[in-house]
Amino acid sequence: MDKFFKISERGSNVKTEIIAGLTTFFAMAYIIIVNPNQIVGFSFDVPGIPAIWNAVYVATILASVIGTLLFAFYAKLPFAQSCGMGLNSYFFVSFVLPQVIAGGDVTKGYQAGLVIILISGLIFLILSATGAREYIAKAMPDCIKKSIPAGIGLFIAFIGFQNVGIIQANQYTLVQFVKINGVAWADLAAPVIALVGFIIIAILNKLNVKGSVLIGILATTVIYYLATWQLPSFEIGEVFAPFKDFANIGITAVFTADSWKNAFSPEFVGGIFSAIMLIVTFCLVDMFDTIGTLYGTASEANMLDENGDPIDVNKAMTCDSVATVSGSVLGTSTVTTFVESAAGVAAGGKTGLTSLVTALCFAVCLFLAPFASIIPSAATAPALIFVGVLMLKNFAKVDMTDMRNAVPAFLTLIMMPLTYSIANGIGIGSIAYVLITVFTGKFSKKDIAVTIIALLFLAKFIFGTM
Repeated sequence: MDKFFKISERGSNVKTEIIAGLTTFFAMAYIIIVNPNQIVGFSFDVPGIPAIWNAVYVATILASVIGTLLFAFYAKLPFAQSCGMGLNSYFFVSFVLPQVIAGGDVTKGYQAGLVIILISGLIFLILSATGAREYIAKAMPDCIKKSIPAGIGLFIAFIGFQNVGIIQANQYTLVQFVKINGVAWADLAAPVIALVGFIIIAILNKLNVKGSVLIGILATTVIYYLATWQLPSFEIGEVFAPFKDFANIGITAVFTADSWKNAFSPEFVGGIFSAIMLIVTFCLVDMFDTIGTLYGTASEANMLDENGDPIDVNKAMTCDSVATVSGSVLGTSTVTTFVESAAGVAAGGKTGLTSLVTALCFAVCLFLAPFASIIPSAATAPALIFVGVLMLKNFAKVDMTDMRNAVPAFLTLIMMPLTYSIANGIGIGSIAYVLITVFTGKFSKKDIAVTIIALLFLAKFIFGTM
């Protein structure tokens, strides 16, 4: 095991890797329930939606297991995969919602969307096999590479703050801090306990306690149930309910002629041009979400080469593209490398053993469905916020005295949390870099790749959404 995963070679040990794998799982376990919710848009009263939810629930877990096992045994990196947040909402808006509004067949809309995801995944796989994705990743300007981890850190922290209600919506300022005065404890418990958990992790880390993030998650879980007088529970009787719908409408979808016809029809997708733009959008977002996550987490794990690029970056991208293809066949939206992998990296994970542990945890949830809900968001949010603290230090490496570096780096940093998308941050930063480079007479041959990236993102912003 040590030789296969290169555990000693990377300065780790089995205990640390196991703890890291558990940490990653608990940090991202929410996706098991959240992904099917996003795919159906909470439209549970619409005929066909409950069956889609069940199918996506099973597909989410299986896709997570397959994608994460690829990282464990092929890339041998401590990263996990599951269905991308943002991309699942975009899937709902593009394929399911139009049928809900029109009173059409939501199942056919869902299945048409899976074909689009399959095509984008296959394109992804071709780009990976030819080395094009690795070239694109390495061609990114140094200032953007260095700002990506910090931007992801802010994004992860924002997700943590938002998931637990520390940061809430406000109709005038868009966001606000949780209201405390005059609010019942039942509504305050989660955000307050999450803040306590965050401080616990920080103190443990300062004291150099191994597994501080996982210990913090478990300690906060105990505090949560004690403070709210609740007991964790789940119903074993519902374990096998989703499998029937998964078999009937999920895993069979991309193998039917109707699904392929509907994927390019005006009724379900808007026509051939719309289908092409959807394929490009899903492909582009997934590519740069993965690139961003790899740079961010590899930097935190000290797994960058002499050029500042992640080790085995092409293997990692191949894992991502194969997982996306697998996910579409199983019946879910785009699978991507998860930013929450940084939680496991922060806990000391450096090898594929971390990913193996995470994948096994997902596999267990396939048969113990409600297990993932035992760890409340109040316990996982502190881990995400703490990871944001760790990753923000990367921004100090950017040369802020040169506006050609400073402005693209700043936009990459700030646009990730503000637009809720890693890819958007990279795209906007790339556009700014190209414009400043061109108009200051600094453009050279090495900037051609980032210019193409900037133009692709510009087309996405003009013709697409997200």
